[in-house]
Amino acid sequence: MSAPSRLALVPFLSVAGMMRLVHAIGIEPFLVELAEEIEADFRRWPAFDKTPRIASHSDVGVIELMPTSDGETYGFKYVNGHPANMKRGLQTVTAFGLLAEVETGYPVLLSEMTILTALRTAATSAMAAKWLAAPGGTGVMALIGNGAQAEFQALAFRAVCGTREVRLYDIDLAATAKCAANLAGRGLRVVSCATAEEAILGAGTITTVTADKQYATILTDNMVGAGVHLNAVGGDCPGKTELHRDILLRSQIFVEYPPQTRIEGEIQQLPPDHPVEELWQVIAGQAPGRRDARAVTLFDSVGFAVEDFSALRYVRRRLAETGLAQQLDMIADPDDPRDLFGMVMRAA
Repeated sequence: MSAPSRLALVPFLSVAGMMRLVHAIGIEPFLVELAEEIEADFRRWPAFDKTPRIASHSDVGVIELMPTSDGETYGFKYVNGHPANMKRGLQTVTAFGLLAEVETGYPVLLSEMTILTALRTAATSAMAAKWLAAPGGTGVMALIGNGAQAEFQALAFRAVCGTREVRLYDIDLAATAKCAANLAGRGLRVVSCATAEEAILGAGTITTVTADKQYATILTDNMVGAGVHLNAVGGDCPGKTELHRDILLRSQIFVEYPPQTRIEGEIQQLPPDHPVEELWQVIAGQAPGRRDARAVTLFDSVGFAVEDFSALRYVRRRLAETGLAQQLDMIADPDDPRDLFGMVMRAA
């Protein structure tokens, strides 16, 4: 049997390869470039196939597929969310993703996405705040929830929005200590706080990124003052929210894809006809965004397949410059496309 053709060998980026790629580019340039890639795809939002993620829920978590295509390239992500995993020493979220050519159906990239999801989630949050926060509102950021996503969020806000101070709070003091230690020396003033109320003092932007799979009240209405921008990142499946309903009722709410967010986001607490605005329209110049400096804006972020598509395409492009991908012999490649059986029998 002849050697596999170029199309039979699929570039694969492992966890180790992803870490090397982040170090080769630098984490803050990586986040800035990734935010730009996502923003560019939001500008051409109508070009994408869109569907709510395909979710398989259980009592202990969720496993999801997130597909999309722009007509030339198809992509999907496999991702889980299992809050109890941390007690077992496992990640709450794991993921991998794939890109394929629409013309042939052949895959052109298989990549780890546990790390990449953390990076794209943070880049999307910072991109949204850049468009929605009040003027000068990103200098001080409160970060409620200091788990696996927290440092990525803080550095994305520093790199994309110019955030100078991050105020940390988590019910787990060890998580806050971990986050503060990881952010030390990275150009941010880091303040560890004893309560959520303390963390939001002076913050123009508040990001909630907690992991409990339940309706929760991380922020109450009286904690959110005029002019604040909220990034609600942790509520991302049915029955899991972070904000008191009254906050939503007085906020300008921006979402990625309404049919998905109404199922999974903070707005699952509201009637299905409650008005929301789509972030892509703001970025594309089709909607005004924040109405005034005193408005409360909320990015009800649940994560959408287009963002993963953007991240995978960005990684594929940067891999071509670095040579960090492995080649997987993943696609059967018989000399005669009609003779798959013969290829199998000759393998011995």
